[in-house]
Amino acid sequence: MSFRKILVFYRIPIAVLLIALGFFLGFKVTWWVAWIPMLIAVFMVIAYFLVGPMTLIQGYMEAGDMEGAQKLINMVKFPNLLYKPIRSSYYMLQANFSTIGEDLDKAEMQLRKGLETGMPEKEYEGTAYLQLGAIAQKKGNTKEAYENLRKAVKIGLPDKDNEATAYLQLSSICIQRRDFRNAKIYFNKAKACKATNVQVVEQVKEMAKYIARIPG
Repeated sequence: MSFRKILVFYRIPIAVLLIALGFFLGFKVTWWVAWIPMLIAVFMVIAYFLVGPMTLIQGYMEAGDMEGAQKLINMVKFPNLLYKPIRSSYYMLQANFSTIGEDLDKAEMQLRKGLETGMPEKEYEGTAYLQLGAIAQKKGNTKEAYENLRKAVKIGLPDKDNEATAYLQLSSICIQRRDFRNAKIYFNKAKACKATNVQVVEQVKEMAKYIARIPG
């Protein structure tokens, strides 16, 4: 285990030891030195509540260790005390894990909590609405899905793959409504994104076959 992980995982026990060291130095040496470990201990306790283990999660995600990332998320015992931008990221990640587990109600609740907290960047807000749109579509609520997807593209998304996904879903909803004019408009916007993700590219190709059969 790396030194950084040890610091993150054992912040409270280390803080307790530092406070004990501070008192020892205060009584045995001098209080002019004792304040240093005590101050470090205070910062570690603050970090435990305001940051938690969230600084380590990106490394786990990049390594594909979803189980490890999930364990880190579960270590957060007081999410409402997390610093706001970190709290919104926490809820977004929780929502991703809930979606993977097909717990759509829980994922929706977590996404809305993230939005209520306030996203650090507009692209994250757009991504949250994209996910809410996908969840509503899975639940069969096309009206809500349409509204959330429109919000997603209006606010902005982090990359062209996500943007193409949103437009494809909007096109699909319009086809269900037999609104073929807007279905074609949204499909052309999806195509114009020039997505690079293999799955999204395949979806564009499949949708193109369907669009080609629409009259007019």
